[in-house]
Amino acid sequence: MLTELQIRNLGVIEEATAEFAEGFTVVTGETGAGKTMVVTGLKLLSGARAEAQRVRGGTDKATVEGVFRVGDVDRDKIERLIDEVGGYLEDGEAVVSRSVSASGRSRAHLAGRTVAAGVLADFTSRLLTIHGQSDQLQLTDPARQLRSLDSFAGLDGDRREYRKLRRRWASLARDLNERTVKRRELALEAEMLRHALEQIDALDPRPGEDEELKSRISRLQDVDDIRTAVASAASALDGADPESGGESVTDVIGGASAALAAVSGSDRRVAGLAARLSALVGELTDISGELGAVLSESPDPAELEELLQRQQDLRELRTFAVDVDGALAWRDEARQRLESIDVSDDVIEDLRARVADAAEKMLDAARSLDSARRSASDRFADAVTAEIRGLHMSAQFRVQVRTKGGDGDGAGEDATTTDCGPDGITDIEFQLVQGGDAHPLGATASGGELSRVMLALEVILAGRGRTMVFDEVDSGVGGRAAVEIGRRLARLAVHNQVIVVTHLPQVAAFADVHIHVAKAATDSSVRSSVHTLSEVERVEELARMLAGLDSETGRAHAEELLATAREAKELMGTAG
Repeated sequence: MLTELQIRNLGVIEEATAEFAEGFTVVTGETGAGKTMVVTGLKLLSGARAEAQRVRGGTDKATVEGVFRVGDVDRDKIERLIDEVGGYLEDGEAVVSRSVSASGRSRAHLAGRTVAAGVLADFTSRLLTIHGQSDQLQLTDPARQLRSLDSFAGLDGDRREYRKLRRRWASLARDLNERTVKRRELALEAEMLRHALEQIDALDPRPGEDEELKSRISRLQDVDDIRTAVASAASALDGADPESGGESVTDVIGGASAALAAVSGSDRRVAGLAARLSALVGELTDISGELGAVLSESPDPAELEELLQRQQDLRELRTFAVDVDGALAWRDEARQRLESIDVSDDVIEDLRARVADAAEKMLDAARSLDSARRSASDRFADAVTAEIRGLHMSAQFRVQVRTKGGDGDGAGEDATTTDCGPDGITDIEFQLVQGGDAHPLGATASGGELSRVMLALEVILAGRGRTMVFDEVDSGVGGRAAVEIGRRLARLAVHNQVIVVTHLPQVAAFADVHIHVAKAATDSSVRSSVHTLSEVERVEELARMLAGLDSETGRAHAEELLATAREAKELMGTAG
């Protein structure tokens, strides 16, 4: 759940902090005070697009920071996501922030780590659901309608399994189509790959062989210079160099070591120097021996020619890559590709059988899903009808189900793979029956009616442990319907955290916590503040919302409204 929200320089809000508790929280304020900035801030934390025009004028950036307490719902997935980004939970809480600069650049942070906005969306989607007035239009989306029915019927897992089967069928069908339609092209590609593999295998290159050859050729080409340098060094060490007077460097250092060793017993420092010279004599002796070994080697003149020829042969591999290691990697990929494009009759027939089997499994899953949806559609319609009538809508909710490949009432016996869409072979349409006539939900329903239908769906489909935000979804509603909306929002808040931005006092009266957004305007600026109301302040705010005036009559009406809401909530708790 959301425990705290901090906003700086967002819209008309210069700086504000709001604390949220469990249950039902309402946000009110006069038009233009900035109460919708609370929802805007939460949308930013949900990964929504950052817009520079949201930044308060005269400031460099806007920032929003939210503190979420992670409960049991999806806890393992949330902790795994935080662990993947290198973040951490502190006392079971995660801090989420988003900043938007005046130039439009955005930065996001999750649990102490910088992340992409999409990661924020992944995180908050498991905790937070935001419903705005635009969601009313989404009610008319057939795909969303179908998901609502599946959620009611407990078919989300079945839909995911169907999609898995559909992806497998589509993959096999694409493979079969490629192997049959492009059979000649694939055969030519296979022949080319076989020829290339034979060419590489004939050369049989070793990893890093080209670099090894380069080094050896360079050494052999410089062999005369190397032997001269080695002979000179050996002469200096062994005393064969006339310039050294016939005495070797080793002998000279050995003599110095012996001279110091003779008196080392009297001086520890001299003894240490004698030991170091002695070690140096040993090292020089070893070097002299290795130099002699190098001089004794007699390189074969033909070796250089062989190496040069091998180097020339390996240059043929540049057709496939810039070096030997790249050619070897290309060979491995080519072998895998060659195995995958077998176009023999046996392979195609086997693949054709696998495609048919996958198609049958997909169709069986689609038919089963369609049957379950048909079975649940009437129960779902009855549940929504009961809710919207409780919200004072004199209409009947209906779910029109159509099955592809069926006779209208069948279960898709004649459905084919072309009938199988992403969600199966079922098309549905939400309808409202008013005055005996049925119409699609979006065709005749007003904004207020759509708001009530959406709230009814939320009440029916609500789970537990989520934070649900409603942004003036009660628009176009008033009177007794508004009271019932407040009652149902309170019911939602029994097992969820509910935050509502509203202009209706009947809804606000049902809240457990009342937050007020106030505007202070001058000739040069507009500022808004956020404040949690006391009981006395709450009565005054409800009176303002009811009558627009802080009068004794208005306060009495507000107190009566609060008392009625409390009584209804107590009865709700007793019933629960």
